[in-house]
Parts: sequence; structure tokens; C-alpha cells
Amino acid sequence: MIRHCVLVKFRADVPGAERQAIYAQLALLRQHLGGIQAMSFGANVSPEGLDQGFRDGFTIDFADAAARDAYLADPAHQAAGARLVAALEGGVAGLVVFDLAV
Repeated sequence: MIRHCVLVKFRADVPGAERQAIYAQLALLRQHLGGIQAMSFGANVSPEGLDQGFRDGFTIDFADAAARDAYLADPAHQAAGARLVAALEGGVAGLVVFDLAV
């Protein structure tokens, strides 16, 4: 299994409703892409104070690397990703992606 971890820094002017709409657009991908086992979206709840400004994020669990790669190449994912990046501080600089083999 591949766990796709994405940490984000939304711009301060991006309302909560837009953040939720972006997450909803990403969640729709599960309906037409095979191999997505789980998706979780939300705000950081760690009390450690080590988030370095990455206060929101999500994880997607894929059955395998092939399922992850199909997601990355999917046009609907690319559209949702572009919408997400447009809502972040500094664009792509407001994003960290880290994939784990679980």
C-alpha cells in the first residue's frame, strides 16, 4: 500500500468553504479511479507546534504504486491539484508531498 501524504499552507484569504470544496473535488476521484482505499482531509491537531505553517493536509491510501501513478496522471486529479495550488501560499511552495510504502 502507498500512503500519499499532502501538507498544505492555504492563503489566509481562502475561506473554509473553498478549502472544503477543494477537498470534495479530490474526494470525487475515488468514484472513478480504482485502487483508492481511503482518503482523509483535515486540519493539523498536533499540540507540538512543529507544523512550520502547514496547518492543513490530507492522506490518500492507494492499493499499490500503479494506483497512485494512475491518480497522478488523471486529468481530474490534475484539475483539482491546480485548484489546490492556486489556493496556497506561494503556489507549489505551499505544498509538501510525501509518499510512504505501508
